[in-house]
Amino acid sequence: MSFATILDTLTTIIWSPALVFVCLAVGIFFTISTLFMQIRCIPDMFQQMVGNDDSESGVSSFKALMISLAGRVGVGNIAGVATAIAYGGPGAVFWMWIVAIFGAATSFMECTLAQIYKEKDQDTGEYRGGPAYYIEKTFQHTRARKFMLVYAIIFAVCMVLSGGYFLLGIQANGVADAMRNAWGINVWLSAAVSAVLVGVIIMGGVKRIANFASLVVPFMAIIYILAAVIIMFVNFHHIDDVFSLIFRSAFDREAMFSGMLGSAIMWGVKRGIYSNEAGQGTGPQSAAAA
Repeated sequence: MSFATILDTLTTIIWSPALVFVCLAVGIFFTISTLFMQIRCIPDMFQQMVGNDDSESGVSSFKALMISLAGRVGVGNIAGVATAIAYGGPGAVFWMWIVAIFGAATSFMECTLAQIYKEKDQDTGEYRGGPAYYIEKTFQHTRARKFMLVYAIIFAVCMVLSGGYFLLGIQANGVADAMRNAWGINVWLSAAVSAVLVGVIIMGGVKRIANFASLVVPFMAIIYILAAVIIMFVNFHHIDDVFSLIFRSAFDREAMFSGMLGSAIMWGVKRGIYSNEAGQGTGPQSAAAA
């Protein structure tokens, strides 16, 4: 059995219709239980971003947000959307919007738990935390504490593998492939340069990562949004048709009744979660550092 076959098998098992339903249901539950806090608390969000600064044990809320956005604005928003449309049709875009709205509540709960159960590193004195921490701590006084401790360890190992190898591989491959197609740069050269730059940044710890992200990410996000606005302006005469096609495709027979979940729903939710990381467990770590 080849490695590609193994990955395809794991993907089929993990990204089952049950998981897609759970991700949507959890987002809806937290949205209702918090009374749409992702919309209601937008003014407070901006106040929290600008009302504090770094400390010896942590980074500011703004820098924590920049670390988080660094992982959310990138390949997942470009290649992820293209993949969703290619496999699920234009209707997948609508379901990506839905996941973005309800997933914001899920992400808020993840980050809140990371803040509540964070702890100081004994060696550096800096805050750290995330799902592995709060999975273990929230159940430490229950009968399930041993099982949840094992689950937390398994999650931590999976995070090391995914964050250290697989997710970085996707990003690096996207950069190398884009540079090869645009300027004919050898993929090994771009990979080596990327590895050196990333190494210099991450070897400085969370504060160096935060400082770099706070300088780069705002410009990256602004350029990304401006490019999207320019493309929409240049093609403004097609906007009505585009939105009509998205909504029509999101609720047609194939989208709603193809298998247990339609292809548009399935691919929209899958790519949406990959894009915004809601419920994925990779976002709360940066929130815990604030």
